[in-house]
Amino acid sequence: MKINGNAIRPGMVIEHQGRLWRAVKIQHTQPGKGGAYLQVELKDLQSGTKTNERFRSSETVERATLEQRDFNYLYGDGNTFTFMDNETYEQIELSAEAIGEDQVPYLQEGMTVTIESHESNPIGVQLPSTVVLEIVEADAVVKGQTASSSYKPATLENGVRTLVPPHIASGTRVVINTDDGSYVERAKD
Repeated sequence: MKINGNAIRPGMVIEHQGRLWRAVKIQHTQPGKGGAYLQVELKDLQSGTKTNERFRSSETVERATLEQRDFNYLYGDGNTFTFMDNETYEQIELSAEAIGEDQVPYLQEGMTVTIESHESNPIGVQLPSTVVLEIVEADAVVKGQTASSSYKPATLENGVRTLVPPHIASGTRVVINTDDGSYVERAKD
């Protein structure tokens, strides 16, 4: 489907120069001389390389049509992760590179994820926006840091380090944002 160059949004997958690219960041720029354009940081879905491109509103780009299906995460074996289709019970294996190295630590057994495919080839995995994890180690609170909002470092059960409010202690279950690994709130379970 053809779209205008200024209609690109973060997360969109486009076909450009014969390859599939995901828009990571966009910035609308209007220089003092000449027409406005959209500066887009693109990530190649096959190789993982990044590039910056400029698209004017008069240009058209091809938006890739992706098939999205829900899968359950079963287990991980080294660098390979197995998922099962919720409808057909067919299993597929994906590498950590296909999932995204930064998203792998947030996979939990039984988690429902959305796998995007282009022409029956899996190209990406969308995790739920938040996950509940337990704090295994939290630094002590430094007294007297009340002038500004203070956060302390903590280690989650998946080994990822994040910043949490001072009242959070080891053993507390917290909600974590899977996009950037930031603390959202204390779990309500």
